[in-house]
Amino acid sequence: MSMTETELKQAPPCTTSLGNYLWKDPPDENKWADCVHCGMCLESCPTYELTGQEQHSPRGRVYLIKAVAEGKLEVNEQFMDPVFACLDCRACTTACPADVDVGGLIEEARGQIRQAIPLKGWKGTVSKFFLHGIFPHQNRLNTLGGMLKFYQKSGIQKVVRKTKLINIMPEHLVQMEAIMPEVNKPVRKKYKNQSVIKAKGETKREVAMLTGCIMDVMFSDINESTINVLTRNGNDVKIPENQTCCGALHVHAGDRDMGRQLAKQNIEAFKDAEKVIVNAAGCGCMMQEYAELFREEPEWHKEAEEFSKKVVDISKHLHDTGYEKPKAEVKTRITYHDACHLAHGQGVRKEPREILLDIPGVEMVHMPNADRCCGSAGIYNITNPEMADAVLESKMENVPDVDMISMGNPGCMLQMAVGVQKYGRNQKIVHTVQLLDWAYQNEKGVVNDEDKN
Repeated sequence: MSMTETELKQAPPCTTSLGNYLWKDPPDENKWADCVHCGMCLESCPTYELTGQEQHSPRGRVYLIKAVAEGKLEVNEQFMDPVFACLDCRACTTACPADVDVGGLIEEARGQIRQAIPLKGWKGTVSKFFLHGIFPHQNRLNTLGGMLKFYQKSGIQKVVRKTKLINIMPEHLVQMEAIMPEVNKPVRKKYKNQSVIKAKGETKREVAMLTGCIMDVMFSDINESTINVLTRNGNDVKIPENQTCCGALHVHAGDRDMGRQLAKQNIEAFKDAEKVIVNAAGCGCMMQEYAELFREEPEWHKEAEEFSKKVVDISKHLHDTGYEKPKAEVKTRITYHDACHLAHGQGVRKEPREILLDIPGVEMVHMPNADRCCGSAGIYNITNPEMADAVLESKMENVPDVDMISMGNPGCMLQMAVGVQKYGRNQKIVHTVQLLDWAYQNEKGVVNDEDKN
């Protein structure tokens, strides 16, 4: 599907077009310059492992992206398929001897594809509704959360499940509904009138916290645990009111303009913060890469670079600044799953494991291929359910016999919960910071063993 003459005339002016990339912000040729197609990335790629097809390998995708820049290929459906079938898990960059940024290339290529082939029909309507109409607006998210809470608490959920009315939905959405966590009050609502949540005891530093969009609706308990752990360890916590969605879902979907808009709002919202604490791996990785969105806007590029230096995952912050080791036990056998955008995207691996090992009573069990993607990949498990299910099946084969599976990303938590249910497991899915919070609470006798097993 090549562009028509009319579409070319309507395209925004671009002074940085590259080959058949006709819009601003094309893939950065410096990112593929060091790729020699050696194949070291192949075994790290879940889609190549499952398909065996070169175009679904990292080096194959790099070749295609480069070919479009050289004018050998067009931005069409044949190009779109392998680019959007990528999980963007970054495992290939970890495996690459030259550190080729395949993830960055994929995201830039998706931006070009969505300019050439915009989503239309119901897909376009649904995408615009959520990416533009819901995620950037906290009040609308809170309304959605209120509706979900009513659905859960009013008895409607029980009726829908008992009558099997839920089965009119696609299978993968039925699976997601079955493991949907209980919706609680968002922390941004709870602490709306507090400019600072003070540390318990001596204040050692002040930090700002990203509450996230879906995170504060579906996983407000994790945000609450994050605040508890931060304040327990000498951190005054600020929650900037005008913060917004990090933009990761938008950038992954090829909507880079909206990604830039959200990035600018967050840069402004957190401009006075020395540290920005994030408890969602995908959000943290996106915010650390904001500068990539502003390669053609020098002023914002510099601000984005400075902002990204302040962004740190909660586990790394605790590890680097010091935290009080809990005295109470949490007796459990646990394994750890590396969220892709934490391990491959941010290089955070040892820090959460050390936190877990510092909790008395925790027995850590190694998970083979712990940094292999679970298939969540933002909303990949919704847009590419068959491939996501195949990736999840491979992941679950490596989960050992434990009581809990810990990780640092909400998308992974939902996906792994689907896996636990689908394959008849009984593991509890937990965020690393939750377990540390439970251990602290156990010192006061607040949480008992039945609540956690």
